[in-house]
Amino acid sequence: MKGRVILLDQIQGRDAAALIVDGQIVELAIDPEGEGALPGAILRGIVDRPMKGQGGVFVKLPGGQSGFLRQVSGLAPGQAVLVQITGVAEPGKALPVTTRLLFKSRFAILTPGAPGLNISRRIHDEELRADLQALAEAGMEGAPRDLGLILRSACMDADEAEIAEDILAMRDLAQAVLADTTGGPELLVDGPGAEDLAWREWSDPAPDEVVQEAGCFASHGVLEMIDALLSPRVVLPGGAHMMVEPTRALVAVDVNTGNDTTPAAALKANVAAARDLPRQLRLRGLGGQVVVDFAPMPKKDRTVLDQVLKAAFKGEAAETSLSGWTNLGLYELVRKRDRAALSDLLARA
Repeated sequence: MKGRVILLDQIQGRDAAALIVDGQIVELAIDPEGEGALPGAILRGIVDRPMKGQGGVFVKLPGGQSGFLRQVSGLAPGQAVLVQITGVAEPGKALPVTTRLLFKSRFAILTPGAPGLNISRRIHDEELRADLQALAEAGMEGAPRDLGLILRSACMDADEAEIAEDILAMRDLAQAVLADTTGGPELLVDGPGAEDLAWREWSDPAPDEVVQEAGCFASHGVLEMIDALLSPRVVLPGGAHMMVEPTRALVAVDVNTGNDTTPAAALKANVAAARDLPRQLRLRGLGGQVVVDFAPMPKKDRTVLDQVLKAAFKGEAAETSLSGWTNLGLYELVRKRDRAALSDLLARA
């Protein structure tokens, strides 16, 4: 399966989407069970009690849920506040939320509180940038001064009328939500489901094919790829492998060279593991503290591995902090939990 292919199907009766690039799965989204708000949802909440020492407050959300808002000031208990869900939480814990709202579509992002008209840096054609600037100015004429706009890289291959329509739709949505500040906890804009997420986030660059037939996950081998992601063992080139095992406290990753006993075996296995680690964490829905036990290698080779890791995580959407090496020779990083763990989504009774 060559090229860039988006597949839309169902798993366990829930909508699911997968992005396959040259035969390898690089993105996966599965709608969770239940009716809780999804990451990206915008809600009106009610400020609850502050958490002294943690720099934040709890926020009452619809459906009896609770959110945790960090680094805030000037909020009083009982006050209504607009928040957006930024990730997932373990059972029994508050959802991470923020007051920095983003209204996202395929072509545009509206940014309340961050004024300005911006165009994706991935668009280099000066003539196209000028045309998009004109579209942005026309679409935002008369909008509140503190409402900003970002035109995304998907605009490169889009029709001008489609972009203009998208800008106006998102502007109207943003203004309506920002004005809806009174009342109790309420869901105002739901987060994207699997199919919406695929159309919005995976269509740049444009896919070579979009497959929507029922059963396409089975016919295109996606189910086998998902089964592999549910196993801790990840096969690497040259007979090496790594084990990715989440615990309650952290995600443990162990890299092994296998039967290769050549002098360069450890570095080759470690580089392969480092390059694939972001994809594995993303597809498995793993985040928080990650500790990697790379195969034993000379300390002089750590510089090479540092560069590989930095390049591998550079394009990741989830915020990631590469902490570096410990005294015991382990490598530590922290990745934001931006989605539910795959093992939880597909847990079977």
